[in-house]
Amino acid sequence: MFVYNFHCFCIIEMIKKKKKILLILAALYLQSCYREQTVAVLVDFTVTVDNEDYSVPARILLENKSAGADKYRWTFAGGEPSSSDKRQPEAVFYNKAGTYIISLEAWNIDEHKIKEYSLQLDSAISIGFDLEISVNNISPVQALIANTSKGGTTYRWTFEGGQPSSSELYTPPTVKFVDAGEHTVILEMSNGRETLVHSETFTVLPAMALDFSITPSFEDEDMEAPFTATLKNNSSNGLNYTWTGENGLFSSNTASDSTTVSYACAGTYAVTLKADNGKEIKSISKEITVKPNSNIYIMQDVKLGIKSAHATIGSFYSCALRSVVTRDEVSEQNAHLIDFAFFGLDGTFRLCRFLSPDSLGNYAFYDIPKAGHTAIINTLENSPVSFSVEDFDSMTTDAPLHSLPVAANDSNEDYFTDSTVPRIALFETADRRKGAIKIKSFVSDGVESYILADIKVYKKGQ
Repeated sequence: MFVYNFHCFCIIEMIKKKKKILLILAALYLQSCYREQTVAVLVDFTVTVDNEDYSVPARILLENKSAGADKYRWTFAGGEPSSSDKRQPEAVFYNKAGTYIISLEAWNIDEHKIKEYSLQLDSAISIGFDLEISVNNISPVQALIANTSKGGTTYRWTFEGGQPSSSELYTPPTVKFVDAGEHTVILEMSNGRETLVHSETFTVLPAMALDFSITPSFEDEDMEAPFTATLKNNSSNGLNYTWTGENGLFSSNTASDSTTVSYACAGTYAVTLKADNGKEIKSISKEITVKPNSNIYIMQDVKLGIKSAHATIGSFYSCALRSVVTRDEVSEQNAHLIDFAFFGLDGTFRLCRFLSPDSLGNYAFYDIPKAGHTAIINTLENSPVSFSVEDFDSMTTDAPLHSLPVAANDSNEDYFTDSTVPRIALFETADRRKGAIKIKSFVSDGVESYILADIKVYKKGQ
């Protein structure tokens, strides 16, 4: 009976132990199942600054790369919007410079995690400067530069051709430019992350240079008194001009382009041109030597054609114009200024003479309108008037012609040939200007034959 009971007790204990083991095994199994169903949370995201522009206003793009989370909470302190519960939020905008924390919370039923990102945004950056040229852009030039840039931390100025040539100051010193031509001012600005470049180009004009020319009037090409000349200002980069000269009468003392100066008497005179351009004053002087008045014009190597050449070489001569006049150049404006014509029958010069303008129609020339009468002594061989080649060559004033009775000995029908060279002819115009012609050569060239002569004539009649 005792044995039986003990055996039963052992069986009961074994059953109890098995149940305990089974419970332990069941618990271990359940714990294993629980662990297999837990989902880990990985929180991660990337931040992209739109266009890599870290200057405000800035647009920030976010990409959520988290895993295992069911819910999200974004926080954008200082941004617009300031938060979001979306897995993939919209772009965030920041309008002020500074350091901002972007935070992402991600979680599920089992786990909760947070990631933060520090974003540094810069002040709005812009570059520019104002360039002011002091007084004017005539060399030397002083350039004043006002920096209008914003958001930079370093500055690098380059002044091409300037003094100084560079600077790293926010506001550079005044820069001097001397060389004429184009110059460029360059500003390179950075805020440590972004670099901008801006430049401006301007032109420096050459330094003021003075010069003027003296051109005698047509009547005063012989530089004799009374004398008038045009003064042409050939200066550059002056702004105000003043003409001065002792005993000179100026049409304008402040002309910037040209003026005239007149002298009544012979002498040597200085003309001074002074100029300023607001920066410097310069002056230049030149001398004018006016000779005593001889009252004669001297024309050399005058070419007069025979009758058949009056349309090409020209047969008419004007002392007032000091020029040969061809047939087609005769006009109402100059016809009355013609003093004489040369008539040569042909290239053999067997029949030659000088003609008064009012008799041209008698020698197969066209009549000249308003023609005056000129008295002419064509040949002096049989004339009571004596005037030799030597007298002509030595004549430096009108004095030798004063007493010659040219008008009283006008030879209306005398001719000459090329047998005597050189030879002299005398004339007196209707306004009593006496003159002498020295024929130096007869040049035979068929219908283009001509004579070569020197002429001395009164400037004004006595």
